[in-house]
Amino acid sequence: RVREAAAAGAAGPDTADALARSLVELEAEHREALQRAEALGRVEQEIDRLSQDRTRRLNELHEAKERAAVLTDRLQALDAEQRELTARVAAARGEAASVADRAGALIRLTEEVAATAAAARARAEAAARLDEAEEELGKAAAGAGFPDAGAALAVLLPREERERLEARLERHRAESAAVRHELALPELAEAAARPPVDLPASAAALGAATDRLGRAHAARAAADERCAALASIGRALTDLAGELAPALERYGRISRLAALAAGTSTENRLRMRLESYVLAARLEQVAAAASDRLVRMSGGRYTLVHSDDRGTGNKRSGLALRVVDAWTGTERDTATLSGGESFFASLSLALGLADVVTDEAGGMPLDTLFIDEGFGTLDEQSLEEVMDVLDGLRERDRAVGIVSHVADLRSRIPAQLLVRKGRHGSTLALAGREDA
Repeated sequence: RVREAAAAGAAGPDTADALARSLVELEAEHREALQRAEALGRVEQEIDRLSQDRTRRLNELHEAKERAAVLTDRLQALDAEQRELTARVAAARGEAASVADRAGALIRLTEEVAATAAAARARAEAAARLDEAEEELGKAAAGAGFPDAGAALAVLLPREERERLEARLERHRAESAAVRHELALPELAEAAARPPVDLPASAAALGAATDRLGRAHAARAAADERCAALASIGRALTDLAGELAPALERYGRISRLAALAAGTSTENRLRMRLESYVLAARLEQVAAAASDRLVRMSGGRYTLVHSDDRGTGNKRSGLALRVVDAWTGTERDTATLSGGESFFASLSLALGLADVVTDEAGGMPLDTLFIDEGFGTLDEQSLEEVMDVLDGLRERDRAVGIVSHVADLRSRIPAQLLVRKGRHGSTLALAGREDA
């Protein structure tokens, strides 16, 4: 493992002021970044709310359309039923102004036909009785020795009375003939043969038809009201969809930008996060600075390069490193390095990172570097090369601390801080030259 820590170095007041100003600027940028992140969070929450509201209103519109379709079918059925009832009422009404007028006319006609038939029957009975009376009168006159009834009346009655009776008899005969003629008409014969009209049943049927017609009109009015309400809802939903269009367009842009920054967009071919993209540039600088030392440690064999290749599966890219082997002329994964070679690479990266940080800090040096373990994996030659690099750092006024249990290092390190553990705790002891 490799760790590094920055120790406080000697610096003048100008450098301290510059660092203070840089700290203030960095804190301001940090606060601004936090505010932007909070604003982005609020925008994403508002987008989620608008999306849920849009989905809910689309569902309501779908349900309203389904209800409108059902009501439309019901309205069409009611229209058909109304047309049927209207046709039946029109057929029953005939030429009358209304069904009630038609029924009244039929009732009056039935009553007139019944009265006419009764009068005709009465007249027929009277004519029959008159014929019987005339026949009996003729028989009586013949029995009395008169040639006919008129001769008998001429003897019995005065002339004026006889003429009056004869005129009356002629009128009665004429009326009887007229009645017989009327009774012989096909219309009266058919009417007389029909059964009597059931007026209560006709009135009940008329009332039922009127009630059904009223219910049909009421259902039609209710359906019209529902259709108007649904049309109003549809217009409101259309207006709302128009109002949501800018928000949805904005949501689409922000969503695409967020997916691109998160590395989940199909437009981000490398699946690289935005922060990884920013850090990749710094990693290239660190790899270049580390390669200068890794070449020395590996005897001119290895250098490090930044790689933005995508990993296997769903792994993201952007912060990968590859090692270039000058002996084979190939580029391969750092996982193929041996333990000692991995230690070289880690140490080189730590030193390279320190160089980049120093450059970014305006030349402010990192005077102290601690290396924890890793020396036990090195052979004697590799250990010599590492120590040469560390000695070179020390010669440039850098303090290098090594945390290790390797006994061979004691002869090469002039100043040592020994940690001894005991029953009552650990103790520290300083060994080596005091001026080291």
